[in-house]
Amino acid sequence: MYNNEDRQVRKIVIDPGHGGTDSGAVGNNALEKDYTLLISKYMYDRFKELGVPVAITRDSDVTLSPTERVSSILSKFGNNDDVIVISNHINSGGGQGAEVIYALRNPDTLAKNILNNIGNTGQTTRKYYQRRLPSDPSKDYYFIHRNTGRTEPLIVEYGFIDSQKDVNFLNNNYRDLVEAVIQAVTNYIGVPYTPPGGMISNTYTVQRGDTLYSIANRLGTTVDELRRINNIEGNTLSVGQILRVPTESITDDEENIYIVKAGDTLYKIAQDTGTTVDELKALNNLTSNTLMIGELLKLPSNLLPEDTYIVQKGDSLYSIAAKYNTTVDALKEVNNLTSNILSVGQVLKLPTVEETSGTITYTVQRGDSLYSIAREFNTTVDEIKYLNNLESNLLSIGQVLKIPAFQTLETTYTVERGDSLYSIARKFDTTVDKLKQLNNLSSNLLSIGQILIVRE
Repeated sequence: MYNNEDRQVRKIVIDPGHGGTDSGAVGNNALEKDYTLLISKYMYDRFKELGVPVAITRDSDVTLSPTERVSSILSKFGNNDDVIVISNHINSGGGQGAEVIYALRNPDTLAKNILNNIGNTGQTTRKYYQRRLPSDPSKDYYFIHRNTGRTEPLIVEYGFIDSQKDVNFLNNNYRDLVEAVIQAVTNYIGVPYTPPGGMISNTYTVQRGDTLYSIANRLGTTVDELRRINNIEGNTLSVGQILRVPTESITDDEENIYIVKAGDTLYKIAQDTGTTVDELKALNNLTSNTLMIGELLKLPSNLLPEDTYIVQKGDSLYSIAAKYNTTVDALKEVNNLTSNILSVGQVLKLPTVEETSGTITYTVQRGDSLYSIAREFNTTVDEIKYLNNLESNLLSIGQVLKIPAFQTLETTYTVERGDSLYSIARKFDTTVDKLKQLNNLSSNLLSIGQILIVRE
């Protein structure tokens, strides 16, 4: 994570377009406001993970007037030119592809880089541009540009909601699209970019001397496949360029695969996985100790400690906890994890029976009550009061409660006011796509009282 103690880092305000009674564009049984919130919350979490000062104008399905939205933006870090505003939107009107619109007062550098990066995900791109107010061409057309003072605001349109192709791409690749924007922004403000552990597609950072051929050989894929997945027409690469690596290059018959990350050495990997440097070199035909970020290493399964597990494609903390009869919180505690994000090849320590607690903890949020918490975790108010020595039903925001862990494995959930597929997926450590698959949903629309299957 970037440490900004020694220098001033530019700040980011993320604005999920529309919300509440303003659904935005509609098409293919989807609402713009749902996509913008999903995209923006993921973007917010990633900027925080990278150590970039970040704020968001809304984190739930609420209505914001243009005045309220602008006021919220300017209140986060002030009306200053070191603030970048990213207003996320989905287009409509019969077109296809992504666009970026920047303010008249700003250069095109960031807008251009964002659109180029989005194109590298495989999404169609249209143009980056400015738009003037017809009645006064000296002013911006969009209020998000016109009324946000000295900040540097951009509108990012990720595709067209009335294009089935764009909607399909958004559903399957929204994280990649967001990462494209994040990488452009971090490069622009001079903050090191590192890909997330939980990205759908693995990534590789181009090193000095790399070619498409050498990278394909190293990662067990082909030059054509690298070109296809990264939308590359020629052979030109630049040092520091982030390439998507086809997930097929992690073969299903290789049970123990480790993906090299920043800071890894053969010695460290050998220690973490209970093997030796010589064994790793022999198994992977390595002639030196040099490793590259994104490189795939085979691990000798017979030497792995019994109390460790190597994360595979499709794993989540919940699925691993269920497989080994433990809890998500116990896994996070023994592995010093601060989030639920996992990466393929990550080595996890498995809790012993003594380390698996009979309770988990929950931090009280605004609007919570003992009744709502008990419903959420499939327990009772009396059980929560007993575990926490509570004499009344009064709670305070930030209060930490013990919750019976054995009660949390419910397989269904009843939709409540304010819920979205994204918030429910986060609550049950799963994905929006998985929830839609389990419930045969063709859109992200939910109704209060609807019963969802959340686990198989």
